Amino acid sequence: MNGKKLGRDSGQRKALAKNLTYALLTNGSIKTTKAKAQFVRPYAERLITVAKRGLAKAEADGNDEIAVHARRVAASRLGNDRDVVQKLFDEIAPRYADRNGGYTRMYKLGARKGDNAPMVLLELVDNEAE
Repeated sequence: MNGKKLGRDSGQRKALAKNLTYALLTNGSIKTTKAKAQFVRPYAERLITVAKRGLAKAEADGNDEIAVHARRVAASRLGNDRDVVQKLFDEIAPRYADRNGGYTRMYKLGARKGDNAPMVLLELVDNEAE
């Protein structure tokens, strides 16, 4: 995870990326600062791509056991939460099967009242919760 440090050490950055990605996949959208959204966006999109590729390879070979590795990779990056991994593979990844990246979008919401930090809404494209 190169790029932004966000004023945190590496352990805190990893936890932030995991928690924001978990929230994004669970809820379909999150409201956060622009810097955090830009930080977590590639992490979440890479995870969706891992799930997509695992499912595609399993379907092409006709063997569901091939997707197990992709599920384990996703689970390790999401804190081994079975519910979120199942949602990622059963609902989210198939929705983007024909899409080559760009699974998220950011809407600017203006500045936060307390510290004037730029806020954004980071959401999954084609979100069914809309």
